[in-house]
Amino acid sequence: MKKEELWFDSRDGKTKLHALRYTPDEGVVRGVVQIVHGMSEYVERYEEFAEFLTARGFVVTGDDHLGHGKSVPEGGNFGYFCEQDPATVVVRDVHRLKKMTQELYPQVPYVIVGHSMGSFILRNYLCKYATGISGAVIMGTGMPSKALLLASKATAAVIRLFCGDRHVSGFINRACFGSYNKRVENPVSENAWLSANRSNVERYDEDPMCGFVFTVNGFRTLFELIDRLHKKENLAQIPADLPILMISGAEDPVGDYGAGVQAAYDSLTEAGLKNVEKKLYEGDRHELLNEDDRETVMQDICDWIDRKVMSQT
Repeated sequence: MKKEELWFDSRDGKTKLHALRYTPDEGVVRGVVQIVHGMSEYVERYEEFAEFLTARGFVVTGDDHLGHGKSVPEGGNFGYFCEQDPATVVVRDVHRLKKMTQELYPQVPYVIVGHSMGSFILRNYLCKYATGISGAVIMGTGMPSKALLLASKATAAVIRLFCGDRHVSGFINRACFGSYNKRVENPVSENAWLSANRSNVERYDEDPMCGFVFTVNGFRTLFELIDRLHKKENLAQIPADLPILMISGAEDPVGDYGAGVQAAYDSLTEAGLKNVEKKLYEGDRHELLNEDDRETVMQDICDWIDRKVMSQT
């Protein structure tokens, strides 16, 4: 495959966002897959998945969100998005890259894959822009309760008042993730909940662009993204026939070990969506694309795209 770096303007009006585009070495392009990465990581971590997809005729693209990866400007803060309405801006950034890419490949199906925080961004994206894509894969998602979100937003507001929006909040971080290792026997790391693959956890821990603690601004953005998914009027904007695949590890605490994934699934079907599938992978934790059975997961995604998206074109 061919790998290309590119930069484009964020909707924050200030930041140049870093993005990657992977293209097949040869043959006809069958479709485009855009990746929306998760919290405290960056899009290049999905290169193995990109290799898998380009070998099957797909162009793959994705950007580093504001406050992540190479999109953090010199002197900037990891885990800080932007000042004005970051929960909307980060969704619009995904849409800007989508429009840029679709101009290059206008006649092929377009699928977006969102992982973890990226799954919340993608679910928000579907509420505004789903008419322009062919399908979505929601991976490693969850559905925290409305009461928990209200408490989390209130806590973040108080800390912001006293410490400011750029304060790196270990307190909120512990409140959000401190219990995530509770079902991991003899955890090798505070991030062991990410993966049953020990080497993957070690690589994550050693990567300076992974695992950073969010600023108050970052947590407020995350909470707002999730909160908007509790509003039925937002979900009602998603086309009822849009193909959606929801996948997660059965041992993923972000999805409350399947219960939160089911709640997210139910929120879509109750909103009238009729083409949603859900699958849990036994023994897998949060990062499905880095687990020992990742090739099975990748093949399942490709098979679903072939069955539910490509067959409709």
